[in-house]
Amino acid sequence: MATGKLIIFSAPSGSGKSTIINYLMTQGLNLAFSISATSRAPRGTEQHGVEYYFLSAEEFKQRIANDEFLEYEEVYADRFYGTLKAPIEKQLAEGFNVVFDVDVVGGCNIKKYYGDRALSVFIQPPSIEELRKRLVGRATDAPEVIESRIAKAEFELGFAEKFDVVVINDELEKAKADALETIQNFLNV
Repeated sequence: MATGKLIIFSAPSGSGKSTIINYLMTQGLNLAFSISATSRAPRGTEQHGVEYYFLSAEEFKQRIANDEFLEYEEVYADRFYGTLKAPIEKQLAEGFNVVFDVDVVGGCNIKKYYGDRALSVFIQPPSIEELRKRLVGRATDAPEVIESRIAKAEFELGFAEKFDVVVINDELEKAKADALETIQNFLNV
């Protein structure tokens, strides 16, 4: 059985990345989603190994020391997020193509680790103004949270050129079709 390939998605919040990934997961591309690890506690009905691998901060730090992560970030003091190597290697060995939804720094680190076995895709909003409109339209965040997301987006947009492919999401159906064609070409399906 052939081992799988890796597809890395990064984008500023509000770019439509999750919508595009969810669409691709239904397109018969033999995709498996990478589950991240976190040191935060489960929320609501979240389950270990489903939404996240839930680890204590101490366990997370021990696994960092053991070089068990492809990438990780300490978002706040003792609040870690990262991608464990072992589950990814297992999915690849089972022949799945693994999809990552990670921040730009994590995306660059995973691409560096896997090289040509990985395709890095940056989903770009048409403009910062449009991004602000989408975030306001979601009505899920306070104005100061939106402004902080916009500031982060401006930083993240500077990483676009480090990715193999940039898909501009100014029209969702076209962005989905562009992403699908790109992934099919990469996987040679």
